[in-house]
Amino acid sequence: MCGIVGYVGAQDAAPILLEGLGRLEYRGYDSAGLAVASRGALKIRKVSGRVADLAADLPARFKGSPGIGHTRWATHGEPSVENAHPHTDMSGRIAVVHNGIIENADELRAKLAAEGVQFASQTDTEIVAHLIAAAYAAGAGDLEQAVRQALRQVVGAYGLAVIDAERPDRIVVARNGSPVLLGIGEKEMFVASDVAALVGHTRQVVYLDDGELATLTAGGYRTFTIDDHATAKSPSTIDWDVVGAEIGDHAHYLVKEIEEQPRTLERTLRGRLDERFQTAHLGGLNLSIREAREFRRVKILGCGSAAYAGELGAQLIEDLARVPAGAEAASEFRYRNPVVEPDTLYVAVSQSGETVDTLAAVQELQRKGGRVIGVVNVVGSTIARQCDGGIYIHAGPEMSVAATKSFTSTLAAFALLALHLGRIRDLSPTEGRRIIDGLNALPAQIAEILDEERRTGAIAEVAAELAQRRSVLFVGRRRGWPVAREGAQKLKEVSYVHAEAYPSAELKHGPLALVSPELPTVAVVPDDDLLDKNTSTLAEIRARRGPVVALAHRELPADLADRTLVIPRNEPELDPILLSVPLQLLAYHAALALGRDVDRPRNLAKSVTVE
Repeated sequence: MCGIVGYVGAQDAAPILLEGLGRLEYRGYDSAGLAVASRGALKIRKVSGRVADLAADLPARFKGSPGIGHTRWATHGEPSVENAHPHTDMSGRIAVVHNGIIENADELRAKLAAEGVQFASQTDTEIVAHLIAAAYAAGAGDLEQAVRQALRQVVGAYGLAVIDAERPDRIVVARNGSPVLLGIGEKEMFVASDVAALVGHTRQVVYLDDGELATLTAGGYRTFTIDDHATAKSPSTIDWDVVGAEIGDHAHYLVKEIEEQPRTLERTLRGRLDERFQTAHLGGLNLSIREAREFRRVKILGCGSAAYAGELGAQLIEDLARVPAGAEAASEFRYRNPVVEPDTLYVAVSQSGETVDTLAAVQELQRKGGRVIGVVNVVGSTIARQCDGGIYIHAGPEMSVAATKSFTSTLAAFALLALHLGRIRDLSPTEGRRIIDGLNALPAQIAEILDEERRTGAIAEVAAELAQRRSVLFVGRRRGWPVAREGAQKLKEVSYVHAEAYPSAELKHGPLALVSPELPTVAVVPDDDLLDKNTSTLAEIRARRGPVVALAHRELPADLADRTLVIPRNEPELDPILLSVPLQLLAYHAALALGRDVDRPRNLAKSVTVE
């Protein structure tokens, strides 16, 4: 959520800040602003709207450096120009941009107000600017010292960047629970909350850890703690590229990323399939074969689409490795005082690697001695660095808020993990070969689904019909149940059509009361050993005149489904990857039919870094 960009160097900051903020639009936001230092004063522009609105609002001569910019996702105070970042102290000397939530904001606001501070916004962020000004008034000798003194009073999560009009050679940044990274240029430095903002300028970055601050000047950077103890940080090389983060000829990032899935799956699998021994190479797990064999249970944690991927991953591990496995929402796990078992392998799943609930769950597990590996897309992200090992899914930049290619690549990563664990236990070489052949077939099969839709438009036609309904029911059994949950989430998050998912067997335990000619059902019906039970569910729905759209491996009779979307067949364990793709297209075309902002759904953000 929210986005931070900063620049210090010889160039004018504003164009660099606008470019970086544009690359962070996918994270979700409702207002934008920037500040630059110029001739001993600050120039500030803010809008309640998009980055394009901010760019249009800038005067022709909005020059200066250093500068900081921000896209805000409202927490304290409604979306408005007054509440947009950057925020300043009363003199207009200090400017601050901030991601996160200050938990003791009310207490600090009351204290500052009693000292005569007049607030210009409802935000918690403005408090930081006033605290820094107060630190200067109390004798702080430089910006670093003033920021450190201010942050000693703050309780909560923050990623922030600060500039001082009277010290226009530097930016001071700090991190506690919200990502901040430094970009190293040639006689210039950058700061951002997300690597996407920096891909056009540098590949050398430094990730701050919680409790760290940094001072950036054109000549370099210094990192230190809140007590001013120096810390040693080594730069990392980012593997994102500018082209991967661009929309190209596509109408939306969402459809671009859906169509990239044949290639992203190939990247996830590349170099990891061992054709000789019918297993998977996963060196990044940092687990010896002996250690891996000693685990008696696997627990997977994630939020949203990552949680649904975890449910499918748990089934893959149970099916192939015969190890008890389960999945749980990380946002619930962190609050229930879980029993952490030494013989359980914990897996944290996050596309961004910055999801705050998942990160908190990882930290709680590690405090209690749990072994945690990550399944993450963004190299060098906080969760990736926090975990004991893991699997990078290599899906590349995912700019649309709705997860698509990261979802299917995460499922492929779980298939690799399940294959690896299975082959060091009791999975036979023949079964290993079957899974490898299935994985190798996936990219071409997804390309077949996409080509068929381009040719016929069948999914778009169904989506246009569903878009006119007030609600849609999704059902599935066993592996189809998490697929149905992910399909329902996709539809409601990008089209705003209400959708709910239920296990097919649960339909008669309550939800069947909702079935009527006005409520369509999307049913996940793979041609597996539960086909007869699935068709019985469809018969129950059709007997009550409920419209049915089926995802199946063959055309279903008209008395069971009004429409069948026929999907290629893979191995039963891998079919969920293929079944997910038509549901992504269904959500996309429904959103198009309703004129929604497809890539930036209302109220949502790509990387959820606040509670």
